[in-house]
Amino acid sequence: MTQPSESEVVLDTKGLRALAHPVRVQLVDLLRRHGPSTATRLAERLGVNSGTASYHLRRLGAAGFVEEDAERGNARERWWRSVHRNTRLTGDELAEREPEAVLAYMQSVAALFNLRTQQALNEMQTMPGEWRRVLDLSSFALRLTTEEGWRLREELGEVVARYRRDVPGEPAPEGAARVTLIVKVLPEPPEST
Repeated sequence: MTQPSESEVVLDTKGLRALAHPVRVQLVDLLRRHGPSTATRLAERLGVNSGTASYHLRRLGAAGFVEEDAERGNARERWWRSVHRNTRLTGDELAEREPEAVLAYMQSVAALFNLRTQQALNEMQTMPGEWRRVLDLSSFALRLTTEEGWRLREELGEVVARYRRDVPGEPAPEGAARVTLIVKVLPEPPEST
């Protein structure tokens, strides 16, 4: 498995518990995709009140996922930014110690992925034709050993790494648009005989 970069956080027990809430997963996602923002603006995007967003941002701050952006803030307005670009959940040890928190985190991530998929489908009719042709929902049934499954994950990560990361504030090339690539490797339970 590849080693985490400086812009990546590997979840520990404290981080896992902090992210095991759907609103927090969405807040971190919005800050990573769109850059620094205020609790009020984030609350509007999520459809929650600003007090709820502020509470969850403070919890994320205490766990080291977000921090105040002092350059943008003033006495009336607190700006927040993401500390890392990626989050990684690894190791069976954490899943064995914190099964409920791992499940809650994974369910929050899955809900976010489903939300993003639905948003893209809702916008499909107004999407430029060339981007409609890029949109893809595919499913491939594979039979893999666990070693092949790990190798597939690594190879997919290497392919993705060859493409430009979406970093808020950095200019994009002419004609480039934000694209969300969601990869799921979902082992199926054995069939009953």
